[in-house]
Amino acid sequence: MTTTTGTTDPRTAPGARPTAPALPGLARLAWSRTTYEVVGFFRERDAVVFVFAYPILMLAIFAAAFGSDSEVLPGSGVYFPQYFLPGMVATGVMLSSFQNLAISIAAERDDGTLKRLRSTPLPPTAYFLGKTGQVLLTAGVQTALLLVVAAVVFDVPLPTDAGRWWTFAWVFALGTAAGAVCGVAYSSVPRSGRSASPVVIPVVLVLQFVSGVFFRFDELPTWMQQLASVFPLKWVAQGMRSVFLPDEARALEPAGTWQHGATAAVLAAWFVAALVVGVRTFRWRRRDDG
Repeated sequence: MTTTTGTTDPRTAPGARPTAPALPGLARLAWSRTTYEVVGFFRERDAVVFVFAYPILMLAIFAAAFGSDSEVLPGSGVYFPQYFLPGMVATGVMLSSFQNLAISIAAERDDGTLKRLRSTPLPPTAYFLGKTGQVLLTAGVQTALLLVVAAVVFDVPLPTDAGRWWTFAWVFALGTAAGAVCGVAYSSVPRSGRSASPVVIPVVLVLQFVSGVFFRFDELPTWMQQLASVFPLKWVAQGMRSVFLPDEARALEPAGTWQHGATAAVLAAWFVAALVVGVRTFRWRRRDDG
């Protein structure tokens, strides 16, 4: 009689189907996807130039138009390049997050990239984390360049205490996260990749005009201030003003204070609301593809 001295591995038993190798962990997949997205972003040279150069060019235009040595309010000690810098930081965050993702994801849906990606084993979460990582990196580089130019070319004083940089960090992180999630959710609005830019860019321009990016926010009509207060850009710009302007500049705010609590609450609310909407409405296929 034959005795069995061991057990048979079901993966090598005759007729057994080979087992697919396990996927790497989510963190590794998200990092790989982030690297892929960053490389792809920098290959689009026209987009890179626009996203990185736009805030710097706008700051230069406003400095030239209003004068680098002219005070926003006589006796305030705040000059126009310093006052407009926070708005340029905020609009840069919006370009890197909301506008970038809303347009690029719509284009990927239109050319079938999302459909093909959905058929791979890559978890959807890794795809979205990769997009978010790319936004954080590009927005960080863009902001760093803007601050260097502002300090070196326009002599804008940068904060020297840790408290202000901490405020900068959480406003930047919350603003970028909210903008990224809003961009993902809004990417389902354009009917095609070709119509993405006309559908997205006017929204960005209108928000810039009403949110205190191009003008002193307290000089805008009351109804415009109230409209802007509904959207994230106004709060990112106001949060950045609390970082780069002296405390005395709070008098230039309609509320007379920086409203850090309201800034955090509004940005967090937009993040959650856009996440819920995005989960419910995001499409991997074109509208005419089922």
